[in-house]
This record gives sequence, C-alpha cells and structure tokens, in this order.
Amino acid sequence: MSKSSNDSSVPTRLIHDTCLCLHTQRAARALARRFDEAFRPLGLTSGQFSLLNAMNRETPRSMGEVAAILAMDRTTLTANLKPLERQGLMKITVDAQDRRSRKLILTAAGKKLLRAAAPVWKRTHAALEREAAAAMSGIDIPNLRAGLRAIA
Repeated sequence: MSKSSNDSSVPTRLIHDTCLCLHTQRAARALARRFDEAFRPLGLTSGQFSLLNAMNRETPRSMGEVAAILAMDRTTLTANLKPLERQGLMKITVDAQDRRSRKLILTAAGKKLLRAAAPVWKRTHAALEREAAAAMSGIDIPNLRAGLRAIA
C-alpha cells in the first residue's frame, strides 16, 4: 500500500503560511521580475544590475568580495559574469598582489550602462517603496530593510 501524496503528517498548510524562506523567495522573485521589466529596454536584468553595481568601485573588488556582497557562491558568480564579460561590460584580471586571486573591473561600457540604469532603478524603487508602504500599513520600510540585511 502506497502513501497518499496528501500525507497529513506533512504540515503543508503551516509551511505555506509561515515559512520565511518561501515568502522571502516569492517576494524576491516578484521584485526581480519588476526590475527585469524596467531594465529590459537597456538589455539588462536585475541580477546583472546588482552585479555591475557591486563592481562599481574605484578599487577593483575580488571575486570573493563580490560573491560575499551578493550572498552568492563563486561558481554562480562566475557563471553570471560570463555574459557581462562577453558584452564588454566588465573584465576579470589577475590580482597583482595575489596571482591566485581575480579582480573584477567595470569597463567604460559597463559604467555607461550602469549610469543609464541608475535613473530606471531610482524610479522603479521609489514606486515599489510607495506601493509597499501603502500595501503594508504599519510596516516601517527602513526596519524591513534592516531586518532583511540581518537575515542575509
């Protein structure tokens, strides 16, 4: 006799209603879709925007630093960098201090695209904050942001 796929010992409703991981993933996907749509005319995704922004420093960051900023493993980071590198938006160089390490450098084209994307991000972000404040009355957006940073 096989167990039913609707096994009552699995607290499905409880998980659906209370799981922070599930709700955070759903919210993250919804936010990413919103920014993806806003960045589409620039040929950019929300993830690529975040990557370019993480590299936008006077002193180039290492792959490990960028991976940590984005809470991303190095393998995933490497896969996400390849299209940006092919498009000439960034380059990977050997660290002069530690030849085993790689530095990520935003190219002039990458900086130009990031400058073009910044006002799009600002408008979209402002609209999302207004909508979130209206939809979540009583929720303090800066406290929400601080809580998300604490979880990360």
